[in-house]
Amino acid sequence: MDFGKFLYESNKQAHAAKKKQRQFHVKEVKFRPGIDEHDYGFKKNNIMRFLQNGDKVKAMVIFRGRENVHPELGRKLLERLIGEVKEHGQVETVPLREGNTMATILAPLPRRMQERSTAANAERGK
Repeated sequence: MDFGKFLYESNKQAHAAKKKQRQFHVKEVKFRPGIDEHDYGFKKNNIMRFLQNGDKVKAMVIFRGRENVHPELGRKLLERLIGEVKEHGQVETVPLREGNTMATILAPLPRRMQERSTAANAERGK
């Protein structure tokens, strides 16, 4: 086999493999421990929309000043968020404290799981 032909075939295979890959975008949503209920709901809806579009979401709670003394407020907020969006996404990393932030990463559900949850929601609506 000619070496040029070999390079051409290998590049063609690599290009075809790259085409089939799904590239994830990571969206960041920032919270504060004393977030208002309306603001929380607004950001939660954005997270659900990002997950439905197939993007990963990094939810962060940022602590400032005296808030650093109460990391349990941030953990409680993130656990509440995880519980409310579990129909749309799954937890990739548990909430971890890193300096003055606490973060978790949520990944979209696989397509089969999304189809099942939408079918279940449609049945509940009947």
